[in-house]
Amino acid sequence: MFNIPDDLNLRIPGPTPLPAEVREALAQPMMSHRSRTFGAIHAEVAEGLREMLRTTNDVFVLTASGTGAMEAAVVNTLSPGDSVLSAAGGKFGERFRTIASAYGADIVPLDHTWGTAAAPDDIGAALDEHPDVRAVLVTHNETSTGVTNPLRDIASVVKANNTPPLLIVDAISSAGCIELEVDAWNIDVLVTGSQKGWMIPPGLAYIAFSDAAWAAHAQATMPRFYFDLTAAKKKLLANQTPWTPAVNLFYGLTAALRLMRQEGVDNIWSRHQRVADHTRQRVQEMELELFATPQYASNTVTAVQAPADLDVAELRRRLAEKHRVILSGGHGPLKGKIFRIGHLGNVSEPAIDAALAAVAEELAER
Repeated sequence: MFNIPDDLNLRIPGPTPLPAEVREALAQPMMSHRSRTFGAIHAEVAEGLREMLRTTNDVFVLTASGTGAMEAAVVNTLSPGDSVLSAAGGKFGERFRTIASAYGADIVPLDHTWGTAAAPDDIGAALDEHPDVRAVLVTHNETSTGVTNPLRDIASVVKANNTPPLLIVDAISSAGCIELEVDAWNIDVLVTGSQKGWMIPPGLAYIAFSDAAWAAHAQATMPRFYFDLTAAKKKLLANQTPWTPAVNLFYGLTAALRLMRQEGVDNIWSRHQRVADHTRQRVQEMELELFATPQYASNTVTAVQAPADLDVAELRRRLAEKHRVILSGGHGPLKGKIFRIGHLGNVSEPAIDAALAAVAEELAER
């Protein structure tokens, strides 16, 4: 057996702490994934996800990481040589671009400085300059920088002309936490992952697919098999999956969705806003500097600028060993320059206070 302490304060932007109800559900006995009982579970999950995402579109549950869903979004809608506008200002925006490029998309890069948000006007100008763009890739919430891009405004710009490109959104760390309206904002493809705001372990990814996405799918020629949504659509009609799913994760997702529906979507969004505001206020009271542009600071993860004399890796090690507090460091050019505090999913202010008290103690002992 592994010795994972019950008092571990896991404050990274995923995987996130599991509610007791989810942990209990995960331990239920295994069943046949072709049984009527599993079909009923699948039906409940699909309905709950549509409610949480504010959509009537098809929503598929893939046994994969969020990156798998990003790949599925690309290969089910595009063909090699298609022009794709990729707005990126962090590691995960760049990953989306890399996936599309790997399958032969012709990338139109639109970069913004890490720590700032994508500008809708810049996206509009890029679309005017490149009228052949077939799809726009956007990361809603960039956990590598602690920035939430203004997706509603971006969507409005993308969908402004008579023949708009597809809007394909990575909402892996925003869906289920931050205001998000798939149908009202005209999002064609949205992907998210189980280990974030959905409060279950890694291993499931969800993808919402609009009518326009299905029209593109009919013409798309990028290779696909495991992630072919034609197969998933056929099985969805029977409340099944085309391939063997992670059955116990469906148990956990059912429990998590029941908790989320009990709390209510708007209340979940409000709680994340409240906890994020609390986190940022506490960080500033410690005379530490926030990294992200304040207007676009994420409600799921706060990036903190490390003091010049701080060894971030050593701080994280001491926090883990002495306090059982787990924080994230920076990626790429931000490695050693920031540390990140996750506050998404099963989170409230006391957990944040405990984590920041430990940070304050360790900073005082430098």
